[in-house]
Amino acid sequence: MHPAASVDELLDRMSRTGFQGRKLGESYHIWKEMIETPNVTIILGLSGAMIPAGMQECLIQLVEHRFVDAIVSTGANIFHDVCEHLGVRHYRGDHLVNDAELYQQGIDRIYDVFAVEKEFQNVEQYIATFAQSLGSSRMSSRIFLSLLGEKILADRPKGRSLLAICTKNNVPVHVPALADSAIGIGLVSAYRSGAELVIDQIADASELAAFVEDAERTGVIYLGGGTPKNFIQQTEVIPPRNGQEYIGGHAYAIQYTTDAPHWGGLSGCTFEEAVSWGKERPESKKIQCFCDITVALPLITSALITSGVVRK
Repeated sequence: MHPAASVDELLDRMSRTGFQGRKLGESYHIWKEMIETPNVTIILGLSGAMIPAGMQECLIQLVEHRFVDAIVSTGANIFHDVCEHLGVRHYRGDHLVNDAELYQQGIDRIYDVFAVEKEFQNVEQYIATFAQSLGSSRMSSRIFLSLLGEKILADRPKGRSLLAICTKNNVPVHVPALADSAIGIGLVSAYRSGAELVIDQIADASELAAFVEDAERTGVIYLGGGTPKNFIQQTEVIPPRNGQEYIGGHAYAIQYTTDAPHWGGLSGCTFEEAVSWGKERPESKKIQCFCDITVALPLITSALITSGVVRK
């Protein structure tokens, strides 16, 4: 290893080492192959709360460089992303702190990241007011978030956020558990005030399944696991529309996780296990890297951009 090696050179060399360094390097090569191969539709699953952890710009860069075509996320990520767009910040704190004192001061803690509770409440009310403006309507989370993206862009054109960039670039964003987030809190407030907006999560499942059916081949990338992972995985076993032939299985799959398969949860479930369900093809190129996402994602994003790879 020479000291002037670029990030893409570093990951290339790591792919020829061992253990999780090797897996990280191999995942870079598979993601790069997805980008270089024509007619591969790439879907990103985003779990946890990566935006407060400082991963927002990495995710924005992935969209701007067309390294992903659709996103399935937790509601938490999108809520914190909207907060950043509207000027509500997250601050570096410490995990070794008196949480009772933080509560008294109105400070929320996300491991070692702090935020002001009152500012979160203001954004929740912003979402509630927006939901009320939609009147009596029924829509998927994808449509709702697209409209919310247009709203935050109109209110703060110079703001920068993942949702805004996805809206500008027509990258669909699904949140299959929207109620399980601060966005959901805003929607509950609207509901209790008489709003008749209905978020149709079955429509989300159908829309994403149709998105996958219309793709020649799909590649999936999971940052963590949880609901976003299974929501994407199950697109391959939802009965196709109009009697179309069921093909079954994503062609490429990458996961970065700190969970383990022996606990039986989906976040640690191997892609080999997913083959038994028909969610992954036996011959698919698949890799799981057991690594903190806040370590893996900046390296992978930087390497892809530095390599000069261009979407086919």
